[in-house]
Amino acid sequence: MSWRGVLTLVLLAAAIVTGWSAWRQRAEPPATTTATARPDYVLHDFELVALDKQGKEAFTMRAPELTRSPDDKTLSIATPLFLIPDAEGERWELRSKTGWVAADNSEVRLRGDVEATSPPSDPRPTVMKTEQLNVFPDKDEARSPVLVTVTSPASTMQGTGMRADLATNRIELLSKVNMSYEPTRR
Repeated sequence: MSWRGVLTLVLLAAAIVTGWSAWRQRAEPPATTTATARPDYVLHDFELVALDKQGKEAFTMRAPELTRSPDDKTLSIATPLFLIPDAEGERWELRSKTGWVAADNSEVRLRGDVEATSPPSDPRPTVMKTEQLNVFPDKDEARSPVLVTVTSPASTMQGTGMRADLATNRIELLSKVNMSYEPTRR
């Protein structure tokens, strides 16, 4: 065999090995990676005042950290404090472990150790405690699908599911309601 024959066999073997290698790499499915969307921005130790469509204060929020999603323009908040004005401009205080705000500020979702306290000037101070609370500032309304405990002077109510009118301070428990009443001494 001449040197041309040997060179042809070597080049043919190299071409076969290269083709086989390329075919094997192409046959493997590409590795799937889940990309987490980076937030548009992050705020630390801030106070934010959100306005409604008429330019009035919908709520004020204070928290140690807020992130804004670039996809749906929603806000995620760590340990927020929300101050939501009632009809007289007095503010309800709402606290929780986490919070979420819709892009148009129409809904606030609070999760984990949620506590809502009526304005200090309220003649019948009220405290609501639950694990989930959805607040609709434009409607002065709050709802919860889970167990809620409502405490006011001399009474405690518990129930599953709740609707509250924040403008009138009217709270309605929806099912499995228990109430205890302790009359005040005169």
